[in-house]
Amino acid sequence: MKREILISPSLLSADFLHLDRDVAMVNESAADWLHCDVMDGVFVPNISFGFPVLEHVARASTKPLDVHLMIVHPERWIEQTARLGAMMMNVHYEACTHLHRTVQEIHAAGMKAGVTLNPSTPVSLLTDIICDVDMVLLMSVNPGFGGQKFIERTYAKTRALRQLITESGSEALIQIDGGVTTANAPQLVEAGADVLVSGSHVFRAADPMKVIKELKG
Repeated sequence: MKREILISPSLLSADFLHLDRDVAMVNESAADWLHCDVMDGVFVPNISFGFPVLEHVARASTKPLDVHLMIVHPERWIEQTARLGAMMMNVHYEACTHLHRTVQEIHAAGMKAGVTLNPSTPVSLLTDIICDVDMVLLMSVNPGFGGQKFIERTYAKTRALRQLITESGSEALIQIDGGVTTANAPQLVEAGADVLVSGSHVFRAADPMKVIKELKG
């Protein structure tokens, strides 16, 4: 059976002077979610936007919010993320000392729980948590900046994660974030990806809605 591929455009690459326009575009597009990267300048070498901005985005978006916290101590922001009405709260494996507890608290707050792996973090480290999470995000660039070149090793890493999910009986989705385009999307889906995050490739396109539709297809 052919599985549905979900598309989550990354707000990080939107025009910050015209977020209302770009969120409205995503609302009208074939996108499934809206990916929101929160960066603190500590866990990653960049600062993006925080909860005051996300509160406005949440009110404007008709798509479920896919919130990716690239920050230290993400567990401190579970309640605030839940208040946004976020569908998914995604935290980094590398930022959580007590990942299982954090996943439990995300679920208790009424959200789905995702865990992100940096490019150098092996999927084998998820063996004891894979059945507790709703999604695993594989970073296909080093986190912190949009517009980076896709890391080719991601295909093999996606296949390894798909194998772990299948063998464990987990129902976790696989999300890929970084350098995703219409050119490499088919290979990522073939490797086992379920959700594709695309930022620059969408928002810098002459026709973003057309690109989203092509990624969805």
